[in-house]
Amino acid sequence: MPASHLHTWSDQVYPKFSLAPMLDVTNRHFRYFLRLLSRETLLYTEMVTTGAILHGKDPERFLDFSREEHPVALQLGGSQPEDLARCTEIATRWGYDEINLNVGCPSDRVQNNLIGACLMAYPEKVATCFEAMQAATDRPATIKCRIGIDEQDEDEDLENFVLSLKQAGCKIIILHARKAWLQGLSPKQNRDVPPLNYERVYRLKAKHPELTLGINGGITNLDACQAHLQKVDSVMLGRALWDNPLLAAEVDQRLFASSAPVKTPQEAVLAYLPYVEAQLAAGVRLNALTKPLMGVFQGVPGARKFRRLLSEEAHLPDSNADLIRRALDRVQLT
Repeated sequence: MPASHLHTWSDQVYPKFSLAPMLDVTNRHFRYFLRLLSRETLLYTEMVTTGAILHGKDPERFLDFSREEHPVALQLGGSQPEDLARCTEIATRWGYDEINLNVGCPSDRVQNNLIGACLMAYPEKVATCFEAMQAATDRPATIKCRIGIDEQDEDEDLENFVLSLKQAGCKIIILHARKAWLQGLSPKQNRDVPPLNYERVYRLKAKHPELTLGINGGITNLDACQAHLQKVDSVMLGRALWDNPLLAAEVDQRLFASSAPVKTPQEAVLAYLPYVEAQLAAGVRLNALTKPLMGVFQGVPGARKFRRLLSEEAHLPDSNADLIRRALDRVQLT
């Protein structure tokens, strides 16, 4: 279990930039690689359901992380206050810096368990869940939601939802700046089809300046991040960082005024190798460890050869970190 937390938002400014929680993407390996690129980025786990923690056979698989990942936030999926409180207590003991409730995922599977975006129809229930979580920890409990669902009014219903959370004591909300359509659109389509409405999030911040509001959805570069930060407190990127992790290499310099040198793609991969070797020794398969690297040379000559070699050989049982070194040579010699 990692050491106790290193960051609390009660005595520091909430991070301006974060990695969005993404299923099958923001696992501990991708988070570790991103931390090598940015010291300041707040890293979110994948959503972990309360059931997986409380009743799963291997909760450590979902909870474990490396101490180097701090600051790191655990995102929970659930709707029962008692279960969320118990999981928040566990997450606090585990050392997470923040515990977040998912009120944004639109998939059918989670809707059936009253998890995710469907909870926006029940603001009082979400407020009760938040109160239970915050009472169970000295870390911040936070909410990640949409600006509405289905036929909800993006102004009136979102205002009521936020007011309910505010009255419950919630101070930090991250908003995906588009509605979720719970019927008729897949989770992937819900990331693209409903129109973005950044202005709605801006108006919410202007009306509630005491709240810390983050914005998420359709943001693909640091220029856009800087523009959003003129209107809100924090910006969250997801798919853009998965597709091109090197975006994170300039975050500290451009958003946090760091003077640390920006890592090159080669430097980033080389810095990741000791972690790869330690994880291999612990029994992790190489193909799980190479996934975070697939977008690192985006636009660089030789990137396709780098990716192809990893794709073709990382799953082989005798593959080790030398495969990554060989793949690097293909980029460098092209």
